[in-house]
Amino acid sequence: MLEFISQPWPWYVAGPIIGLMVPALLYAVGKPLGVSSSLRHTCAATFPGRSEYFKYDWKTQGGWNLTFVLGIFAGGIVAGTFLGGGDSVAISMATRADLSAIGLTDFSGYIPVELLSWSALGSLPGFICLVLGGFLVGFGARYAGGCTSGHAISGLANFQLPSLIAVLGFFAGGMLITYFVLPYLI
Repeated sequence: MLEFISQPWPWYVAGPIIGLMVPALLYAVGKPLGVSSSLRHTCAATFPGRSEYFKYDWKTQGGWNLTFVLGIFAGGIVAGTFLGGGDSVAISMATRADLSAIGLTDFSGYIPVELLSWSALGSLPGFICLVLGGFLVGFGARYAGGCTSGHAISGLANFQLPSLIAVLGFFAGGMLITYFVLPYLI
């Protein structure tokens, strides 16, 4: 069994499992799947009363969400520690060639360490990707009324037009950054 769960699952297994989480979460706690609102709950729990935005009863509105985020974090640690994760990500040779052409050459992990690591934080490209990019992702998720998981999984499953527009915007933004910004950062 451990060997089965330590291997990447095919899309036709993992996809339905993720898809079934939407109705399961709606049934269990009456809330849609999403993670970005947990930042507001965390700030309200940590710094109560600092801002009008954080003055609400986060325990009744966000307790389940914080538990969900802690579960994601713990699951990542368990998966990385006990289920492997040291193998290289399966990336096509054409993609490796494209990434190598713009200076990304370490394919040993899930993220390009040349841009997204503590050592890269000291460089201008690393700072832009980590700090400015992180701020823009967080701001965009709140401005769009949810993150990619909330809109793409829950919103689309509920046939919400704003979620379709947000998902199209997320993908268009990712493509624009990939082709027009990332090559000039390295």
